[in-house]
Amino acid sequence: METIFGNLQGLKSSQLKQLQRLYHQRIPGDRITTPDFSQRLAAISTEVNQPVCAYINRRGQVIRVGVGTPRQTQIPPMELPRYGAERLSGIRCIATHLKPEPPNEAALTAMALQRLDALVVLNITGTGFTRRGGGATGYVKEAYLAHLTPQESRTLITSPAALKVGESQIQSPSWNISPPLDLDDLADQDLVDLVENLEAEFQREFIAQEVDADHDRVLIVGLMTSEVTPLQFQDTLLELARLVDTAGGDVLQTIQQKRSRVHPQTVVGEGKVQEIALTAQTLGVNLVVFDRDLSPSQVRNLEMQIGIRVVDRTEVILDIFAQRAQSRAGKLQVELAQLEYMQPRLAGRGRTMSRLGGGIGTRGPGETKLETERRAIGQRISRLQKEVTQLQAHRSRLRQRRQHREVPSVALVGYTNAGKSTLLNALTNAEVYTADQLFATLDPTTRRLVIPYGETNEHQEILITDTVGFIHELPASLMDAFRATLEEVTEADALLHLVDLSHPAWLRHIRSVREILAQMPITPGPALVIFNKIDQADSETLALAREEFPLAVFISASQRLGLETLRQRLAQLIEYAVDSQ
Repeated sequence: METIFGNLQGLKSSQLKQLQRLYHQRIPGDRITTPDFSQRLAAISTEVNQPVCAYINRRGQVIRVGVGTPRQTQIPPMELPRYGAERLSGIRCIATHLKPEPPNEAALTAMALQRLDALVVLNITGTGFTRRGGGATGYVKEAYLAHLTPQESRTLITSPAALKVGESQIQSPSWNISPPLDLDDLADQDLVDLVENLEAEFQREFIAQEVDADHDRVLIVGLMTSEVTPLQFQDTLLELARLVDTAGGDVLQTIQQKRSRVHPQTVVGEGKVQEIALTAQTLGVNLVVFDRDLSPSQVRNLEMQIGIRVVDRTEVILDIFAQRAQSRAGKLQVELAQLEYMQPRLAGRGRTMSRLGGGIGTRGPGETKLETERRAIGQRISRLQKEVTQLQAHRSRLRQRRQHREVPSVALVGYTNAGKSTLLNALTNAEVYTADQLFATLDPTTRRLVIPYGETNEHQEILITDTVGFIHELPASLMDAFRATLEEVTEADALLHLVDLSHPAWLRHIRSVREILAQMPITPGPALVIFNKIDQADSETLALAREEFPLAVFISASQRLGLETLRQRLAQLIEYAVDSQ
C-alpha cells in the first residue's frame, strides 16, 4: 500500500484511500501538471481541510504524497534520486495552499533544499464540486509556478584570513515566482524546456566554481553551550578554520548557534539544520565541519537532512595527520588512529572496505557486508597495533643506547604552530620542514646541540627532539596512536615548553599543553617555558607574560632573537635535571 506522509491525525479511511489513489495518476512527461490532476488534488485538500503535496518525477509518476506544507512533507536530501549543486533533483512538487497568497518563504526554502525542478502552489477556493464520473472542478482559484535560478553572486571566502566568525550572513537562494496563473496557462508550461535551460545554467555556474578548486568548499558549524565563554568559543572557531585550511579546504562561511546543551540527534536545533542545508546549497558547499566530536548517529542524521558529507573536528585532524606523516612509524600510527575512529562509524556512513569477504571458513552463515567490514577493520587494527608495539620497542632500544652514552636529552613541546620546528632549525641548523600551519610536522626529529656547561663554559653535547604539536582536546585516539612520539616527551631529561606569544589564546594554550602532559603515564622532567614570536606580540602581552612567568625565556626563533640566553638557560636546566635524578 502506498505510504502517505505528514499529519494524518483525524483523517477518515475514505480520505486516506483518496490520497493513496493519487499514486496511480500519471502526468505527461513534458507537462508540469494537468488541470484534472490539480483539481483532484485541490478537492482532496478541501475535504481534509489541510494542505496536500504531491511529488512527481520526470516520468510523470507520483512518488510521494504528503499531508502538510512543502516544508512539512519535504523529502530528505539523501533520499532524492539525484542531488548536487550542478543540477536539479528531477522531482517537482504540486502543493495546495488554503490561503489566497503567493508561495511563502518556508515553501520556497523547501524547494531550494530539495533542488526541485519546480514548485506549483494551488490556492484553493474552499468550494467546487465533483462532476458525474468523478472529475473535480472549481477547487483551484489560482496557481503560482516557482523554480530556482542560478546564483551568479556566489563568492568564495578563503580561510582563515577572510573568515567571519561573528554573526553569519546567510545568502538567500535565487528563485523565480510567476504571476497568478489559471490552470490552462499552467498546463501549457513546458517542463522539459524549463528544466534543460535551468540545468545548463547550473552546470555552467558549477564548472566556474570548480575551476582551480581541487579542495573542499567548507561550511563550519559552531555550537556555543553554557560550558564555554564567548572568547573561548571564538578561539575554537578560528582554530577550526586554521585546521580546515591546513587540511586543504576553503572555509566559505561559519554558522553559529547558542544552546544550553547539545541536541542529542543533530547537535544543533532543527531550524539551524535547515539553515545549514540551505546555506550549503546556496554557496555550493561540499563539506560541513562541526566544531566538536559527533556520534555516528549524529553524523547519519545530519547527512540525511543536509545532503552532503558531515565531519567533526577529530576527522579533520586525522586527515591532516594522514597528509603530514612521513616516516613509516607515523603512517602506521595515523592509519591505526583512522581505523579506530572509523570502526564504530561504519553503520553511520555505510563506508566500504576494499576487502572482499569469501573463502572457506572466513564467514559465518548469513554474515552481512557490514559485519565483514567490521571484521576486516578489527584484523587490520590488531596487525597495526603489533607493528606499532614493535616500533615502540625499537625506539626504546635507541633511547637506551643514547642514555648509555650518558647524553642528556631535551624534548620540545608546545601547542601546534608554536614554532618548535623553527626553533630546532635555528638552534641546530637542521632542515626540518616548517610552515605557518597547524601540525606542519608530525614525526619526531632528534638533533645534536652543543651548549655551554658549568662556570667554565665548557661545551656539552645534548640531544634535542622536536615532537608533534599539542592541541586543545587532543582526540584520545591520537593520544593512543602517537605513543611513540609522546614517549620522547616522557623519556626526556627536560622539556622546553614553547608558547606562541602572538596568539590571543596563549594562556589557554599553556593550560592545554599542561593538561596533556599531566595525562602522561610517566611524569615528564622539569620544563622551561619559552615565549616565542615576541617580535609579533604587543607590549601589553609581553608585560603580562613577564609578570605571570618571571622565569621564562623570551625569543623569536624566526628572527633568531634571544637564542644565546636560551642556550645558557638550557644548560642550567640540564644541569638541574641531571643532578636531581
